[in-house]
Amino acid sequence: QARLVESGGGSVQTGGSLRLSCEVDRSVNCRLRGWYREAPGKERTFVSEIEDAGTMKYADAVKGRFAISQDAATSTLYLQMNNLTFEDTAMYYCRCQTYYPVNLYWGHGTQVTVSS
Repeated sequence: QARLVESGGGSVQTGGSLRLSCEVDRSVNCRLRGWYREAPGKERTFVSEIEDAGTMKYADAVKGRFAISQDAATSTLYLQMNNLTFEDTAMYYCRCQTYYPVNLYWGHGTQVTVSS
């Protein structure tokens, strides 16, 4: 089982910023590394992902405010979150999708709470 460890969550006020980090197990060859979030009482939803080759995707709700990046040297995935709103409050999870055969690995999450 691959290990993914998130950090960087916390409590911020509306309009604030946070940077999430995810240390990805070096033994796993991820084709896609991404961030998902789960708000209380809601399903887990896609936030952003980056392919091994560098192509990035974002959910419409975070476009222009969030930026995903990765550091291959440290096998770390990042999510810079700016101009946070109450609707961004959720548990944020890091995910790795491998090459064929496809496997999915998840971290345990880091909590982001935005208040006015």
